[in-house]
Amino acid sequence: MAQKTFIGPHLRRLRQERGETQAAMARGLGISASYVNLLENNERSVSVPVLLRLFEVYGVDWRDLAEDDGTSVLADLRAVVQDPLFAGQAPDLSQLRAALTHAPALAQAFVTLHRAWQAATEELLTLSEGQTPLVTASPEAAVHNVFRRNRNHFPDLESAAEAFWEGGAVEPDEVYSALKRRLADRAGARVRLVRVEDLPDGLRRYDEGAREILLSEALDHINRVFQLVHMAGLLEQRALLDRLVGGSGIADPRGRARLRVELANYFAAAVLMPYSAFLAEARATKYDMDHMATRFGVSFEQACHRATTLQRDGAQGVPFFFLRIDKGGNVTKRFNATGFHLAEHGGACPRLDVHTSFRTPGRIIPQFVEMPDRSQYFVFSRTVDRPTWMRYAQDNRLAVAMGCSIEHAGEIGYAEGFSISATRPVPIGINCRTCPRASCDQRAHHAAILTRPVDERRRGVTRYES
Repeated sequence: MAQKTFIGPHLRRLRQERGETQAAMARGLGISASYVNLLENNERSVSVPVLLRLFEVYGVDWRDLAEDDGTSVLADLRAVVQDPLFAGQAPDLSQLRAALTHAPALAQAFVTLHRAWQAATEELLTLSEGQTPLVTASPEAAVHNVFRRNRNHFPDLESAAEAFWEGGAVEPDEVYSALKRRLADRAGARVRLVRVEDLPDGLRRYDEGAREILLSEALDHINRVFQLVHMAGLLEQRALLDRLVGGSGIADPRGRARLRVELANYFAAAVLMPYSAFLAEARATKYDMDHMATRFGVSFEQACHRATTLQRDGAQGVPFFFLRIDKGGNVTKRFNATGFHLAEHGGACPRLDVHTSFRTPGRIIPQFVEMPDRSQYFVFSRTVDRPTWMRYAQDNRLAVAMGCSIEHAGEIGYAEGFSISATRPVPIGINCRTCPRASCDQRAHHAAILTRPVDERRRGVTRYES
């Protein structure tokens, strides 16, 4: 039996290169337009007279058209479906041949996609320059995952915080003294303020043997209070923290220790900023973080962090993400109650105005952004200052960003003077290594996935795009 010859993709490419319609090609070849359509879709094999006519009209050697250049692609397809990812559902050889015959472009795209996935996997498994593989996640990443699974909200810690003062009201200017008395009475721990040189490498230390909590004089009053509530959480809520850490799924001792610290921080924030009162104030002031920090006697950063935890069923606040960076652009803290993807390693997207906020210390900068998946967010950023206690440690400044999905922007006071409807969103990504925006003029690294070949004849907007 004579072997049938199919030339569909070649014929379609030949026609499109010449800018012809199927009807125009049909007239040139002396066949019907419907027959051209059947040939292009590999629903008919090509006859020798048509091949000869192609040579006469287009100057194309019929052997070039009839050559089976799908052999290498078929081999690639067969290799791809051997991946354990397709275990139990890999298509057989006849199905692969059919895909290559009827949808060669789709088959090639499938191979390209798998190669990109492999490249991304390899990039993520070896973070770069010999650093620790990501399969053993950092303690911070493990803790972030625990908080993310819990929607950044821990009802048991909220309940413990609500019972902290046992229904008694403590005047704001008496909280510090009340905490010192409480720690002495309940934990037998004495609080002592020490000089910077007596605690040169830290701001707080608990001497368990001496039952003494040492606080550095470098801490301002707000942070002295926070550190004491934090210690009260560690000492008084040990059983609750043990249970939460035990159920976290974290096995690494460093990760478990880091989680305990962050849960104690959560507890401290919940004590100082009670859920119902804080949510009511947030709604009344449209999330005026400076106002709420003043009202509850906390820092701007602490108020922002607390706002991300307002996810109680039936009494939810605006879902926020929280991001803190240093002057080098490194992400130093992150919490998330949204679908926004936060950078896990390295820096955040340079197009986020949280970086720009260092130019205008203490001022809110609003921004309207769009992720590669077209999701849009309203973000506001501001600098925060760390303690400074000597001339050699000046300008110890960080910046924080708070963001929410664009549909919540109307609930945020910082968006009132910012015309979202008349503003084009700033295209951003997670960070340069994972962002697919090839033509971004702020790109600092080649993307780990969806990379483009280097074209030495062209210079793009950055040296990473040609």
